[in-house]
Amino acid sequence: MLNPTQAQDRACALIDLARRAGADAADAIYSGSSSESVQVRLGLLEDVERSESEHLDLRIFSGRRSASIGSSDLSDAALKELAERAVAMARAAPDDHYAGLAPESLLARGPFPDLDLADPVEPSPLHLREQALVCEDAARAVPGVSNSEGGAASASARVFALATSHGFAGATSGTGRALSATVVAGEGAGMQRDYAWRSAHHAADLLPPEEIGRQAGERAVRRLDPGRVRSGTMPVVFDPRIGGSLIGHLIGAMAGSAIARRASFLLGKDGAQLFAKGITIADDPLRPRGLNSRAFDGEGLPTSPRRLIDDGRLTGWLMDSASARQLGGQPSGHAVRGAGGAPGVSPSNVHLEAGTRSVAELIGDITDGIYVTELIGHGVNGVTGDYSRGASGFRIIKGEIAGPVAELTVAGNLLEIFTELSVANDLEWHRSLNVPTIRVDGMMVAGD
Repeated sequence: MLNPTQAQDRACALIDLARRAGADAADAIYSGSSSESVQVRLGLLEDVERSESEHLDLRIFSGRRSASIGSSDLSDAALKELAERAVAMARAAPDDHYAGLAPESLLARGPFPDLDLADPVEPSPLHLREQALVCEDAARAVPGVSNSEGGAASASARVFALATSHGFAGATSGTGRALSATVVAGEGAGMQRDYAWRSAHHAADLLPPEEIGRQAGERAVRRLDPGRVRSGTMPVVFDPRIGGSLIGHLIGAMAGSAIARRASFLLGKDGAQLFAKGITIADDPLRPRGLNSRAFDGEGLPTSPRRLIDDGRLTGWLMDSASARQLGGQPSGHAVRGAGGAPGVSPSNVHLEAGTRSVAELIGDITDGIYVTELIGHGVNGVTGDYSRGASGFRIIKGEIAGPVAELTVAGNLLEIFTELSVANDLEWHRSLNVPTIRVDGMMVAGD
């Protein structure tokens, strides 16, 4: 894997080859990664995996026509052939009136801030194994845990570089560290499974493996002997582990491409009051050590903190350059790049700001409700906002979390869900999308 300087130079060299081959404009992406993971089960080593990859992707423009091509062969001869093929492909492609590089006047200019995304200490396979064993042992030590699906520890590194023919060149690097455990409680048909995990750029930001394992074991045991619930309309409370998915549906509907295709339940809602006053959802790409932090986006535009929802009101769309041209706006700095092809859009480090009430206060007036800890299935219609997902969790009776429940469905419409949403003060910060405990009144629950 190349270092950031080498990666940037290689991407710039590919741009030069594309211009010599006849491209009117081009951008190139280098992506390199390495990872090592260790899996244990029942106290024994089960699997060790090591992988490395690197790839160069080229997108070229010939007038209003474009083509994308990639290669894992980074030799000079292979890249020269790659550039020539891309130009030939573009000349045979149909016109796209919205395709093109980001506006040159908006490009990010270095030096870029250091976001502290790389852990300088690389753990050995032996250390990863010890961490995985400690994590699983702690989970298996919880009374009631009867079996294990394993503990895992991993370390990874990544380098990303972007160069464009109109003057942008930048590269970033980062590391990843992760720990997890998954265990089973109970016996026979009454068995229940649950897990716990943490990931971070730096090992120091992970919970101790003993704590992660203990959480996994206790969660599995708490799910034993679930009951059923009656069908009806009632308050539903979402645990922070899964509450972020509600905000994820909002973000997906904010994509400029979805708006341009008229395939979003937020169509016509720009600037609308979607949530109660006081609700704020923010995106901070410059957060130090943030899981999705980035100083520039996938088109070379600068990134900056932004409120996606400000005091309950939608502030606009997430747009790359193509969707901005379609919608007559400006790109928002949220472009992301995958393996080849045109950019998509994605926020970075998103959080739903905490409220002022504790979890106990948030649920204290609920006579009969559901506390959801797991969601199942993908029953969400991004065009209409209709929402229906399988769920399990716990009853809420007279303001207290009671016994476990399973085999139920929670449903509603996302626009109505957002209107009825309120939050506790227990915001967590270890995910890329962080939320406190969320309460939504008036959801339909289907059980017995």
